[in-house]
Amino acid sequence: MTSPTVLRNYINGQFVDSSDFHEVTNPATGALLARSPLSTPADVDQAIAAARAAQKGWARKPAIERVQYLHRIAGKLRENASHIARIITQEQGKILGLAEVEVNFTADYLDYMAGWARRIEGEVLTSDRPNESIFLLRKPLGVVAGILPWNFPFFLIARKMAPALVTGNTIVIKPSEETPINCHAFTELLAQVDLPAGVFNVVYGQGATGGVLSAHSGIDMISFTGSVATGARIQAASADNITKLNLELGGKAPAIVLADANLDLAVKAIRDSRIINTGQVCNCAERVYVERKIADAFIERISKAMTATRYGDPLAQPDVDMGPLINQKGLDSVAAKVRQAVADGAQVVTGGAVADLGQGFHYQPTVLANCRADMDIMRKEIFGPVLPIQIVEDLDEAIALANDCEYGLTSSLYTQDLSKAMQAMREIDFGETYINRENFEAMQGYHAGVRKSGVGGADGKHGLYEYTHTQVVYLQG
Repeated sequence: MTSPTVLRNYINGQFVDSSDFHEVTNPATGALLARSPLSTPADVDQAIAAARAAQKGWARKPAIERVQYLHRIAGKLRENASHIARIITQEQGKILGLAEVEVNFTADYLDYMAGWARRIEGEVLTSDRPNESIFLLRKPLGVVAGILPWNFPFFLIARKMAPALVTGNTIVIKPSEETPINCHAFTELLAQVDLPAGVFNVVYGQGATGGVLSAHSGIDMISFTGSVATGARIQAASADNITKLNLELGGKAPAIVLADANLDLAVKAIRDSRIINTGQVCNCAERVYVERKIADAFIERISKAMTATRYGDPLAQPDVDMGPLINQKGLDSVAAKVRQAVADGAQVVTGGAVADLGQGFHYQPTVLANCRADMDIMRKEIFGPVLPIQIVEDLDEAIALANDCEYGLTSSLYTQDLSKAMQAMREIDFGETYINRENFEAMQGYHAGVRKSGVGGADGKHGLYEYTHTQVVYLQG
């Protein structure tokens, strides 16, 4: 039997041993994969001190020189993509094809953000006074804490690291305790490109480690992706320091299917959106509002598509469409939410139960009909392969129900009527709206939500500028 990998923190350009560990297991099989450090407050202090000591020198380097490191890291990722993808599949459970997409998208993202080196812009403003110029400059914040989730753990390293480093910040990353091995693999490759010591640091651990980071006076910005509950704790922990926050939190994405929709397109896009990563994605379709005229046809077809979904251990069965949920807690949560929906009057059309495969945390792809707006299944995040459906009379009702939600990350609409698409653009109150396509953002866009879905955003120019502050200079002469 192969011994589990022992992970080490990465501080000031060195791998650092720890004395206390958390066990990481494969959610498809239960096999022990690694022992990951439970970092102490002293470990966090050292990582932040290293990042702060390195930040001024890093910021003084020309941006075009800083981003050469990102290009070299991207090259390393591509060279090792297959190996890293298997690690992601083992510890997180997503299918191997999706893990490979994640690794390659991560490399592309590093290159994309590196392309901003010559595009960071200030402004020259007109003054009211003679012989005066007003300059608006963009400057790095200092030290960034990147606190990661487990659902897309590899890509989120780059989503936080790349804009931070391009703009002259240094960073301390804290991966999820559920999926630390891929971050260790990333760090081993990063260590080969001679990035200056202290620019990139990693401390592993559970929630307590994130709490120490969040409350630390040496952190200038916290970029967190995860649940609303954890985001609220980070917000509270950082309040005394008035730390800048960038929070991508939960979602309850509505998908609206109108009577004139291309049903083939709608069924495929919504089904794919619901089963990707076993439904553990905050921006994918979480509830459907279908116009009554086509409700029966849509429910029949989406149920058939969900029923045909293959699931199991992604490494033992490479042809499956989805793998397990992340852990027992996640499986129990999904099962409880479906039971409650049925008790509230929802009808199970397909699925509706834990899948007994002998091992792993698997739940059947599920469609629930006869859902109502007052049910928790239509209001609370599921984070599993479950699709609740409510029938509506028209677009106006669908938009009203979609907006009546504490979340506001993503939304989607299926119609062939341009005027209805334009109405949705005006009236749907979400950070992103996808029309006639699956829910998946582009790196040049701006991934941001409203209400409890978060503060700030990521990607593109606007995501890059989240990692800067402005300085306005009034120059007489």
